[in-house]
Amino acid sequence: MAHTMKELSDAEKPYEKCLEKGPEYLTDAELLAVILRTGANGITSVELARKVLESSKVENSLLGLNHMTIPGLMKIRGIGKVKAVQLKCIAELSRRMAKATAGEGRFFTDAAAIADYYMEDFRHCHQEKVLLLMFNTKCRLLCEKIISSGTVNSSSITPREIFLEALEHHAVYIILLHNHPSGDPAPSSEDIRLTQCVRESGRMLGIQLLDHIILGEKCYTSFYEEGL
Repeated sequence: MAHTMKELSDAEKPYEKCLEKGPEYLTDAELLAVILRTGANGITSVELARKVLESSKVENSLLGLNHMTIPGLMKIRGIGKVKAVQLKCIAELSRRMAKATAGEGRFFTDAAAIADYYMEDFRHCHQEKVLLLMFNTKCRLLCEKIISSGTVNSSSITPREIFLEALEHHAVYIILLHNHPSGDPAPSSEDIRLTQCVRESGRMLGIQLLDHIILGEKCYTSFYEEGL
């Protein structure tokens, strides 16, 4: 029979456990339970949190929250609109914190640093997205912009779209970055063709393409590093 939170010993209660030992000692379910605050229909908040963690069809862990929608969360018994919004906000907050942590120090200095910085933004995308990074003469980032969102298999983009943005922001250098939802960052023939076309167009306009980085699942391919 399920116990209410009040019936649990202090050692089993997330709040008391956090105060006594610290948040690092809480399980994933206990951390979520602190956010949820209350359970539902005779189950504790910890048990409800476990149901949430087990509900993702993609990944049964905290990362599963990135793949779940608010309506999808509300289908879980005990999760209403408020709790669903709270959970999605926690997932987004975690993503932004991971990105901010990756951005500390020497980012935008090499392909690995750039890939690491943007990995969290792209790793949960089910569609290909192309990001244009625009830099000034001192290689300081002027602006970043998603210029294309495609299907799972491909993304439609032309050099014209790229350089209209680059010219508008007075960019001197650009970097293309996009994801492969399959998780394999190996460039396709279309990726190579686009890169060559953008590089040649940039030469005529005086805007240099520094790199084209493809993100996979916790890995990347840099056209510059590969000599492509």
